[in-house]
Amino acid sequence: MDAFEPKFKEFMSSNVALLDRITYYIIKRKGKQLRPMLVFLSAKLHGEINESTYRGAALVELTHTATLVHDDVVDDADKRRGFFSINALWKNKIAVLVGDYFLSKVLLIAVDNEEFDLLKIVSTAVREMSEGELLQIEKARRLDITEEIYFEIIRQKTASLLASCCGVGASSVGASAEVVQTMRQFGELLGIAFQIKDDLFDYQLSNKTGKPSGIDIKEQKMTLPLIHSLSKASESDKKFMINVVKRHNENRQKVQEVMQMVVHYGGMEYAEQRMKEYHQKALNLLDQFEDSEAKTSLLLLGNYVIERTK
Repeated sequence: MDAFEPKFKEFMSSNVALLDRITYYIIKRKGKQLRPMLVFLSAKLHGEINESTYRGAALVELTHTATLVHDDVVDDADKRRGFFSINALWKNKIAVLVGDYFLSKVLLIAVDNEEFDLLKIVSTAVREMSEGELLQIEKARRLDITEEIYFEIIRQKTASLLASCCGVGASSVGASAEVVQTMRQFGELLGIAFQIKDDLFDYQLSNKTGKPSGIDIKEQKMTLPLIHSLSKASESDKKFMINVVKRHNENRQKVQEVMQMVVHYGGMEYAEQRMKEYHQKALNLLDQFEDSEAKTSLLLLGNYVIERTK
């Protein structure tokens, strides 16, 4: 990770002062760095980290950064991890162009270095993320998200990028197509567990995420705790919950009532149970590989995904 940081800054650099100012702002406020870590550990599990691995980590991190910048524009979000978003500071037009610039960097780094296998893995994730986002928008209008559709949305929106991290890492050290696919699957299962954990934060009344409780309801997002509770609720409670999500999502008191109903109908416990199932399936996939420092670290990172407090 220490060696990656200067390389990543170099990949992000440009000849435009405004762009460099914005990328400096982004780098200073970087998050958990989970994605590059997954790239390096997946590579280390199957070989020795090399320049191709560093490029792969850069492709994934640039893609992730581009999608976050674009997401904040789409969601009209002023904050990201407690800091002002790019669109809040520099307006939407600049934010969209910055996201586009990062995606163009992804293409150029891959093409200039003939990293076509890595580019294919990352491009597949970008396609899936876009499809997942559009599927969520389409379903949110009618609030008819079933559990099956919910899992498809999070598989595409969140898990596909974590899947690409693990696939890119394995591919960068010359692992077989079969091993690359297994690692992608590991990342996907872990990504689904990661997203369910995120969704659970929203229903914890004293959360430390910097994300206000009930924000998913406010944004009319149907997540697993709510979907499960709706399937268990009495007809009148179900009507009340849907009505609040549709028409009264700005009413703090009503949103709190819905959150209490979710707790009452076991939505939290159910989501937690499903999260643990996906987490376990992910860890089981690593059983086929020999024990090593990288494998231990991947298992620890897998545990962190579901045990984190923010």
